[in-house]
Amino acid sequence: MDGSNCELSVMSGCFYLDHVGDVLLTRNQHGLSWKCLDSSDCEGTTCLGIGSWENTETEIKFSDIYAVEFDSYGLVHSPKSGLGHAKECFRKRLLTIQQMYRFTVHGFQTSPKEPCLWKLAAFTFGHMDLQTCQSWMDQLNYTFIKEVERPRNLLVFVHPKSGKASGLKIWETVSKIFIRAKVNTKVIVTERAGHAFDVMASIQNKELHSYDGIIAVGGDGFFNEVLNGYLLSRLKVPLPPSPSDSFTIVQSRASSSVPESGDAVHESDQKEHFPLLHDSVQEVMNFRTVNGSCQGTEDPDHPFSGERPRFGLIPAGSTDAIVICTTGARDPVTSALHIILGRKIFLDAMQVVRWKTTPTSAIEPFIRYAASFAGYGFYGDVVSESEKYRWMGPKRYDYVGTKVFLKHRSYEAEVMFEEAENAKASPLTRSKTWPFRSTTRSEKIQCRAKCSVCSSKAEDGNSIRASCPEKTRWCRTRGRFLSIGAAVMSNRNERAPDGLVVDAHLSDGFLHLILIKDCSRPKYLWHLTELAKKGGEPLNFEFVEYHKTRAFTFTSIGEAESVWNLDGEIFEAHHLSAQVLRGLIPLFASGPEV
Repeated sequence: MDGSNCELSVMSGCFYLDHVGDVLLTRNQHGLSWKCLDSSDCEGTTCLGIGSWENTETEIKFSDIYAVEFDSYGLVHSPKSGLGHAKECFRKRLLTIQQMYRFTVHGFQTSPKEPCLWKLAAFTFGHMDLQTCQSWMDQLNYTFIKEVERPRNLLVFVHPKSGKASGLKIWETVSKIFIRAKVNTKVIVTERAGHAFDVMASIQNKELHSYDGIIAVGGDGFFNEVLNGYLLSRLKVPLPPSPSDSFTIVQSRASSSVPESGDAVHESDQKEHFPLLHDSVQEVMNFRTVNGSCQGTEDPDHPFSGERPRFGLIPAGSTDAIVICTTGARDPVTSALHIILGRKIFLDAMQVVRWKTTPTSAIEPFIRYAASFAGYGFYGDVVSESEKYRWMGPKRYDYVGTKVFLKHRSYEAEVMFEEAENAKASPLTRSKTWPFRSTTRSEKIQCRAKCSVCSSKAEDGNSIRASCPEKTRWCRTRGRFLSIGAAVMSNRNERAPDGLVVDAHLSDGFLHLILIKDCSRPKYLWHLTELAKKGGEPLNFEFVEYHKTRAFTFTSIGEAESVWNLDGEIFEAHHLSAQVLRGLIPLFASGPEV
C-alpha cells in the first residue's frame, strides 16, 4: 500500500500517528496531509475521541516544517480521548502496535485568536517497516535541502543582562530548536557595553560572508548596537543635509519668490514651505558619504555590492517593539522559527547625523543608524534618567516616565523637514467644539504580512537610498516642544498597543515625524492616554503635528537641552539631521498577521 506517483510528485502510505491512530499520510508538492482511517474494531465514529474522524483531514506545509527526525524503534501512544470506552476499544490493538519504527515532523501551529503566535508542534508517524520510514525521511530531507532561503550558519550575539537579565536563559531555550533544525550557530555572549559593536565593526567580510545571518538575542537597543557595528564600517551613502545646509538651500531657492523677511523663523504653529534642493547643493551632497569620502561601492567584496546578510532578533528586552512590529508576537520561540524557516522582509532604517554636540563645538559629522525610532525631549529624558535605575529592570520605564511627566519640561528647537507630495498624510480638520481636539479620523492601513504598501516599494531591497521625488518642499517650524519623535515603524509595544503611528509601515520609505508642542499637563496626559489604549487617537490634537517625510533637521535653540533616544540608546546632539534609507535591512521575519 505504500506507493508513489512520480508524475504528480505524490507519495502516500499508511502510518500510525502518535496519539491519533491509523492515518493515510500523503506527501504532495506543497506539504504533508493525513486522514484518519476507518476501523472495524471501533464502533462508530467516536471511538478515537475526534468525532467524524473518517472525514477529518489535517495538513502541514513544507514551509511550516523546520525539522524531520528519525526516532528509531520505540513506543507509540494510543489516541487521546476523554471518552470512557476508548481505552477498551483499543486495548487489543495496542498489544500488537505498541512499538514500531518512527520519524517525527517538527513544525508550528497557530490559532485563529493568536495568528501571530507560533507554537511548536510535533507529529510522530510510526510504521513496522524500517525501509518505509527511511524512504519517507530521505524524500522529506531532500525537499528541505532545496529550501535555499533557510539559513545553515548563523552568528549569534547574546546580551546576558538584557531586559530582566534573561538573555542567556532565553537563548538556552531556543537553541534547542536551532540544533534540531541542524542550523550551526557561533555564539558570542557579550561581556560589556559595545562588545557586539566592536566585533561587527572588526569582522572581516570573508568571514561575514560565511554566515547566512546575524542574530541578536536582546532588546531593541542591543539590535541597534549590532546593526551599527555592521553598517558604520561598510555603508557609503550620501548624508542628509545639515541644519545649516537646509537653511542655505531654503535661501537659495526661495530668494526670487520669497521676501528676505519670509525666511524669518516662525512659531511652532506656523511653517514655511520651500521647493526641492538647489541643483548645485544637491550635487555636493551626492558626493558626501558616510565616511566623508567620495568613493563608490565598486569593490565586488563590499557587502553592499551583492546580497546583504539577513539580521534576526530574538526578544529579550524591556520593550521589544521591533519584534512585535515584524512578527506580531513578543515570543522568543516565534522569532526563532521565523529565522530557521528563512522568512524575509526588508526594513527601512534611519540614518542620523550629529553635526554638533554643543552650540560652540566644531562641526564633526557623527553617524548612527536607527531601526525603529528617534526621540527628543520626553523620550530622551526617560531613557537618560532610566540609566540610573537599571536595577529595577523594565519597571524603571514606568517609574521614570511618571517622574519625567510630572516635571513637564519643554525645549526650544527648530525643525526643518522635507515634505513629499506623495506622502498622503491626511490633514486634520479641527473641531469647533473642542479647543485642542480634532473630530476627523482618517483611514488607517496597518502593516501586515504580504503588505501591499510595502510590496509596492523596492521589494528586493536593492534600493537603499531614499527616493528623490520630482516635487518636494521644505518646511520649517520653531517653538517649544515637549517631545520630537521620528518613527521608522509603528513601534507597537505592550504600553502602546497601536504604536506611535498605527499606519506606519516597515518599508514605505518614510519617517513619521511627530512634534508635540508645549501644552498643559492635562492635555499631554490625554495624549499619552490615547497612546496607551487600543484604537486611540494620539495624533488627533491641535498641539500635535504629524508629517510624513524622507528627511529632517533639528537644531536646539534654548539654554536647556535634552538628549536623543535612538532605539533605546542615548545620543547627544545640538545639531542633527536624519533621512530614511528604504529597505536597507533584510530581516528574518514575515510581518504580523492582522
